[in-house]
Amino acid sequence: MSAIVKYTNEPLGDLKVVPDFLPRPEDLVFQDEGVKVTIALSKRSVEFFKGEAQKHRTQYQRMIRRLLDAYAEHHTRRRTLRTTRTQSKVVRRGAA
Repeated sequence: MSAIVKYTNEPLGDLKVVPDFLPRPEDLVFQDEGVKVTIALSKRSVEFFKGEAQKHRTQYQRMIRRLLDAYAEHHTRRRTLRTTRTQSKVVRRGAA
């Protein structure tokens, strides 16, 4: 494990400067517009999320929020794909 490293004084070859590709710190801050709502959930659902949140050391409300965001994102993408596909079929039928 502790092998001795021998350094040589050889030329490094073709070095290239890599442009800065990292995002700005302010771009890393995840700030989604939040809206406060009041919702009645089943006791079973809340107990489930509280238990899972405790296992993963997070907040149960955050887990519910992320689940709803993922659901909305999934169905938004499906609707967009379906709308695009339907429009292309209409164009092809009209051109014939």
